[in-house]
Amino acid sequence: MDRVKRIINASYAYRRGYFGEGVGVAVMDTGIAGHPDFQHRIAVFRDYIGDQRQMYDDNGHGSHVCGIIGGSGKMSQGLYSGIAPACHFIVLKVLDRRGNGCTASVVESIQWLVEHREEYRVRIVNISVGMVLSARSEERGQLLRAVDYAWDNDIVVVAAAGNNGPEPGSVTIPGISRKIITVGCFDDCGQELPGQGLKSAYSGQGPTEACVMKPELVAPGTNIVSCANTRAYYAKKSGTSMAAPVVAGAISLLLSKHPQMKPRDVKLRLHDRAVDLGLPTQKQGWGMVDISRLL
Repeated sequence: MDRVKRIINASYAYRRGYFGEGVGVAVMDTGIAGHPDFQHRIAVFRDYIGDQRQMYDDNGHGSHVCGIIGGSGKMSQGLYSGIAPACHFIVLKVLDRRGNGCTASVVESIQWLVEHREEYRVRIVNISVGMVLSARSEERGQLLRAVDYAWDNDIVVVAAAGNNGPEPGSVTIPGISRKIITVGCFDDCGQELPGQGLKSAYSGQGPTEACVMKPELVAPGTNIVSCANTRAYYAKKSGTSMAAPVVAGAISLLLSKHPQMKPRDVKLRLHDRAVDLGLPTQKQGWGMVDISRLL
C-alpha cells in the first residue's frame, strides 16, 4: 500500500489534514474481520448470508478491500495503511466464503443502505464483485437498477471492472451502468500472478453493449498488500477488486474536503483531474486517479 499511495499521491491529502473523517464508506463483499487496523470505525455490520450479528469474514476478500479503503496500518507501523484511514465502514456481507451471492441479497442491502444513509453518513459504496454478462436479463436489470437507485440517492457508487479482460466488452455487471464509477487496473500486464488465478491483462475493458465508455478510471490493483482475516494480519491479492477501493478511498478524501459534493460533482471532478496514461480509452477510460490533482 505504501507503493500505491506514492503512485496516487495520497501524501498530498495527509499533509493538508484530510484522512476521510466523517465519510461513511459502505462495502458490499464477504464481510470484515476484527482486524486491529479497523479499530472502532466499523459503524455497522449486516449479514445477508448467515444472518449473524457478530462481524466476520470467512473468505478474506472483504477485509482486504476495507483495508485498502481505510485501514489504519496499526499492525504494520503505517506501511500498509489504507487510502482514507479515518473513514468509517458500513459493511454489508452479501457473499459467502466462496465469494458467491445472490442478486436478491444485493438489491435488499442497497435498499437498506439508501434508507439508512443519513443515519450512518453513507457517502460511498464500494462493490468489488461482479456478475458476468451472460447472467439472466432479469437479474442483470435488478442489479443495474439497484446501483442506479443508490446513485440517484446521493451515494457515490464505485464498482470493479471485473477480471475477464482484455477483450472488448468484458466489463462485468454492475460496472456497465452508465451512471456509476467503474474502475479497472492499469498494472495488470507483465507482472507475476502466481496462484492468483489471473491471466495477464485481466482488467475488464469496454465499451459496453450500449456503447458506453468503461471503465472511467484505472488504479493500481496487482499484488496489493492489505488486511487479512488471519493472524498473519496482511495478505497479497490482485484484481480490479483491489483497484476499485483505491478510488473509493480517494473519493473519501475528496469528500472530507468537499462534503457538499454530490455524486455527479465527484464524477465530473474525477474526469477533469484524471492523469492520461496514454493507454487505449477502452483500457484506461479517463486515466488514473491522482489525489493531489483531485483535491
